Amino acid sequence: MSLSDKLSVITVVKNGACLLEETIVSVIAQKTSTAIDYLVVDGGSTDGTLEIIKKYANQISWWSSEQDNGIYDAMNKGWAAAADDSFVLFLGAGDKIIALPGSMSRYSRLDVVYGSVMMGEKTVFTPRADFHLKLYNSLHHQALLVNKALHPAPPFNCSYPLYADFDFNQRMKKSRVNFVFDPQFTGYARTGGVSDRQCFAESLRIVSANFGLLWATLAFTGYYAMKIIPFLRQLRPF
Repeated sequence: MSLSDKLSVITVVKNGACLLEETIVSVIAQKTSTAIDYLVVDGGSTDGTLEIIKKYANQISWWSSEQDNGIYDAMNKGWAAAADDSFVLFLGAGDKIIALPGSMSRYSRLDVVYGSVMMGEKTVFTPRADFHLKLYNSLHHQALLVNKALHPAPPFNCSYPLYADFDFNQRMKKSRVNFVFDPQFTGYARTGGVSDRQCFAESLRIVSANFGLLWATLAFTGYYAMKIIPFLRQLRPF
């Protein structure tokens, strides 16, 4: 196994006992063909989550359970614990791996590998790593592999409570990281997670911080155009 074959899958969870097991099982299923370090960061759960973690302890490389300052603080803890030369993938409780890339050896440690994400049972989120990433979060973490060598320190800015992953993706785009699409790579995102609680003001603040007022204005215009266009299509001439 080359250095670039190493994968660290990180699940962050708090009081997710009803969802965590399916995520763990999806990761374990991938271990039959891929060497994976599996890390679980628990935020001090009190609902039985710890019992599930302990049930699968022999399949988990590292885990912790303590109070944290939110999801991105927990994700930073997981990033810090991941192997320094590994590609890192984040899954929330209820998220799942559908299929990993066939081989990571074709990718450089300076590549970011992304795939498609199933949203519920029927919808497939189509990822984009072109100019769209300057406007909105066009990449989802359930199918995003980032080598820790690209950013050795924990990368998430916790002043963004909902979209710190968007901020990190934009900062990588700004630094001209090479994003590579792998058609086999597929994740599943549970609906109703943190990213579903939209805060457009925070998203615009991130775009403005990373790419300036012009791109923030374009993002603002595009967002409201998408809101208005379906309404206009419903109108009928008198």
